[in-house]
Amino acid sequence: MNSISVSFSKMLFFIKKDKMLLVSCLAPLLAGSFFKFVIPIIDLKVIELSSLSVFLAPFYGIFDLFFILLTPILFCFVSAMVVLEETDENISKYLFITPLTKKGYLISRIGIPTIIALVVNVVLLPFFRLTDFSFSQIIVFSIVGALQGLISSLLIVTLSTNKLEGMAITKLTSIALVFIMVPFFIESKIEYILSPFPSFWMGKAFCEKNLMYIFIALGLSLVWIFILMKRYLKKII
Repeated sequence: MNSISVSFSKMLFFIKKDKMLLVSCLAPLLAGSFFKFVIPIIDLKVIELSSLSVFLAPFYGIFDLFFILLTPILFCFVSAMVVLEETDENISKYLFITPLTKKGYLISRIGIPTIIALVVNVVLLPFFRLTDFSFSQIIVFSIVGALQGLISSLLIVTLSTNKLEGMAITKLTSIALVFIMVPFFIESKIEYILSPFPSFWMGKAFCEKNLMYIFIALGLSLVWIFILMKRYLKKII
């Protein structure tokens, strides 16, 4: 456990030196503040200046779900960039044969950031939310959101060989944010084309107020993680 904490502290030191990664860690606070304070103002101004009775209010849930996904995706993006940097410099291979081992390395680089993202969501969502979330809903949605961040991280380190490729893969993983919106706008069966993606079920769980869908998202997330972890472990052998 001590080797894992030392390894994680070294990652934090690396992040501190890289301004882009540091800003990425702070971005959830900026995004949450924008959603909480600016979006309602925009909503009111548009209603005042138009003949609309409602504008953004029916879609406030999208902003809450965005926040739930954004924090883990950004935190895990940062950790994935560190992993790719260490892979480029062959540092990770050295760490594998130290007391840290591969398991400890993965925990310190991917596991701990995922847990931190979960905690951050649970703490900040009650302050930044625009819709009603019970504490149990915050916990469940935050767990699934954290797993989406883990999936994003595994996709980046599995499919990329360097940081440049990692940036490109990160843009692809952000599509998960789009999938969340689909249940808000499409009510036909065609929406189930996206059923393999956990974020789709997160949106559906919120829209239909049915937590059964969030457990589908949880199960799918675990399947994705299992498949990607197997591929990543084969890659680093």
